[in-house]
Amino acid sequence: MEKRIKEAIRYLGFGKNTVDDRTFALIINSFKELEEVADGRVIYRIFSLKTERENRIRIGNMVIDSIALSKNLKGCQEVILFGATLGTGVDMLMKRRAITDMASVVVLQACATAILEEFCDKCVDEISKELKKRELYLRPRFSAGYGDFSISHQGEILNMLDASRKIGLTMTKGGMLTPIKSITAVIGISDKNIFCHREGCELCEKTDCDYRRE
Repeated sequence: MEKRIKEAIRYLGFGKNTVDDRTFALIINSFKELEEVADGRVIYRIFSLKTERENRIRIGNMVIDSIALSKNLKGCQEVILFGATLGTGVDMLMKRRAITDMASVVVLQACATAILEEFCDKCVDEISKELKKRELYLRPRFSAGYGDFSISHQGEILNMLDASRKIGLTMTKGGMLTPIKSITAVIGISDKNIFCHREGCELCEKTDCDYRRE
């Protein structure tokens, strides 16, 4: 719970500032409410990975031009396409709250993001344990929209996972995932145990960001 709270505070943009008592109470209450409605679901599939040319890769039938993703997947022969969601219950809770208290919706958003990240980390850890039995190792999660990995690939990833049918994860015409608190990612699989687990904040050059992880 302590890690969750710290992450929620970070997402709220407090930086190194102390959280006021009212906001802290809202965070604790929000986690309790979210636990009652969240329905975490996950889907993943393993695909072959081919490098077509420098900074261009092919995952199954999906071709991606990305310097950042190519670097992340260097040395991998396979990848996992990963999708996860907290379900529609979280969306409904936030819509109800928006009618009466918009301030608490901001806190709910931050807390839901912390829960989603924790859920994804737990799921990936379980996958990692299974692959280690075959002496295979995972690279960090890398999502469309991060760096130069175009968000336009989001739809392809969902289709390749059959995410709509399997876990109810879809995308709006505007490119937003629905349910809102959902994520897709690419995870490299390598036969070399290279330590490269770097969080997004450590990769980012904006060191004065209020949302930066310490």
